[in-house]
Amino acid sequence: MLNLISGAVARIGSFLNGFQVKRFLAVALIGFVVLTANVSNDRGAQAIKNKVDEAIHQNDSDRPKTVGEWKQEARETEGAPGERLQRIAKESKEAVKDWAKLYPDTAERSAQAAQD
Repeated sequence: MLNLISGAVARIGSFLNGFQVKRFLAVALIGFVVLTANVSNDRGAQAIKNKVDEAIHQNDSDRPKTVGEWKQEARETEGAPGERLQRIAKESKEAVKDWAKLYPDTAERSAQAAQD
C-alpha cells in the first residue's frame, strides 16, 4: 500500500514538474518570438501614410481631398463668399467627373433611373 501511495505521489510530482517545464518552454518561446520580431512602428506607419496619400492624390483634379486642404481653402476664401461658392461649384463638378470615371456603370444606371 505504501508503495502504491508513494508511486502515485511520484507520478503526480513528475507530472507537475513536466507541466511547469512545458509552461516555462512556452513562455520562453513566446518571449523569444516577441524579442526577435522586427517591429518598427515608425517605418510601418510612414509606409501606410504614404500609400494612403498616393491613393488620395492619384487622380489629377485640383479639388481638395483632405481635411487640411479643405480648411486651407476655407481660410483662403474666408472673406469672399462669392468666390467660395464658385470654388464649391467647380469642385463639385470635378467630383462628379471623378466619380463617373471610377464607376461608369453605376453612373449610367443612375442617369437612366433619373430620366425614368
